[in-house]
Amino acid sequence: MKTNRRIQLLAVTSGLIAATAIALPAASAAPAAKATPEKAATLVAHLGADSTAGTYYDTASRTTVVNVTTQAAADSVRAAGATPRLVTHSAAQLAKAGDATKAADVAGSAWSVDPRSNTLEINVDSRVTAAQLAQLKKSTAGYGDAVHITRVAGTFSPLLSGGDTVQTTQWRCSVGFNVRSGSTYYFLTAGHCTEGKPAYYTGSGTYIGPTTGTSFPGNDYGIVRYDSSVAHDGTVGSQDITSAANAYVGESVKRRGSTTGIHSGTVQALNATVNYGADGIVSGLIKTNVCAEPGDSGGSLYDGTKAIGLTSGGSGNCSSGGTTYFQPVTEALSAYGVSVY
Repeated sequence: MKTNRRIQLLAVTSGLIAATAIALPAASAAPAAKATPEKAATLVAHLGADSTAGTYYDTASRTTVVNVTTQAAADSVRAAGATPRLVTHSAAQLAKAGDATKAADVAGSAWSVDPRSNTLEINVDSRVTAAQLAQLKKSTAGYGDAVHITRVAGTFSPLLSGGDTVQTTQWRCSVGFNVRSGSTYYFLTAGHCTEGKPAYYTGSGTYIGPTTGTSFPGNDYGIVRYDSSVAHDGTVGSQDITSAANAYVGESVKRRGSTTGIHSGTVQALNATVNYGADGIVSGLIKTNVCAEPGDSGGSLYDGTKAIGLTSGGSGNCSSGGTTYFQPVTEALSAYGVSVY
């Protein structure tokens, strides 16, 4: 969140009722050759949205679980080295429930599929009135126990090193990751921090350079070019960043921002959507239980040496906890043709 203005986020988080899972033969046994989360994601794409319903990493068994809706898909998953779990609702069905949630257009809402409960989880913040909540329930009633709606404390709003302080003449945000294209260097941050393509400065007021690209809403990423001699490297604090990766549910991650420093948590869902109200809707986000506060916007989400995401927005704070959403960094890297270093 930019520290000098507050963008209201529509937080519709569907707290979906967990669908009853049907135990598969040997489903609890770890497969002989364990599939990585990345391999599981590729397998899901191949099997399709009617036969699967997301994946997650089970830290207890140290295996990747793939939700499936047919025995044939279960056999394919097991053969690939992952653990199949037969569930009621397919990814295609849950996506339709998400479309109904978006159509309701309730400010203060955010929604994502929870692969563990096999439901569309919808969270609504304190701004959502009883009438709006009733309308949201009516819009999603046809999906039954595939949808779960929960009210959360606080309000959803954008959260304006990686993680070091950067500022314009109007607001303060955080560096996401330093990147480069050939011999030209940039940093990535949140798109709501680069609206209007402002020039950026360090926390002490030294000129850095201009915003050269911005995408918000829809996405939430932007890029600023280093035009001065301000020192920069490929780290987040003391952590060296050497590559970028897609997140997976159950992944342990850390976030660094200019307001609250470093905090840790886990990835709870992928492809989440947050309705920011008049400022529009952002989709394709990573949902986490990592806390963040205003001024942390654009900051780094990472797993060891891997760049994962850019801080977008959330609810709560780092005293009581909260939910924070992140723009996948791989999308921004691809859009601007740059790489971490």
